[in-house]
Amino acid sequence: MQRAPIVLSATALGLAATLGFHAHRPANAVSATTSTSTATPSGAASSSGSSSSGSSSGSSGSTGSASGSSSTTATKSVTSDAIGTQYGNVQLKVTISGGKITKVEALQLPGNDPKSSEISSYAEPLLSQSALAKQSASIDAVSGATYTSAGYQQALQSALDKAGFQASSSASGTA
Repeated sequence: MQRAPIVLSATALGLAATLGFHAHRPANAVSATTSTSTATPSGAASSSGSSSSGSSSGSSGSTGSASGSSSTTATKSVTSDAIGTQYGNVQLKVTISGGKITKVEALQLPGNDPKSSEISSYAEPLLSQSALAKQSASIDAVSGATYTSAGYQQALQSALDKAGFQASSSASGTA
């Protein structure tokens, strides 16, 4: 009987901590959304925005590959194909500058239900960080987000192929 107040207090404290926990994106993901909102509105990215940016990226991808060596110094953004997963589509916008991947922005992530949305919001910063660190589509999968990770990897490879991006030997050698 003397342990009951301690157990109840610990349970209440644990419950309060669990309910008070809010997963959030890092500050750079929030600023990336606001800085690119002029190019593609966040609300329209899932339907009409993604189709229009997909068609514009096709033309920029063909111009970038035709220019050859100037593509390593120029900054260009390429939108990937929408990759279908069991829980929804994955579509990315990849920015390449100076021959390096400088930004990976998710235009579409699985979010058909609350659980998928939660998993995607947790996994997206980790996947983006892995892509920037590895400078290729050979990214680390996020535990608990297997389908999202696989779709992200395929979408990243799609965008890199459209951009004509070749991973540098130093980046792939360290991974």
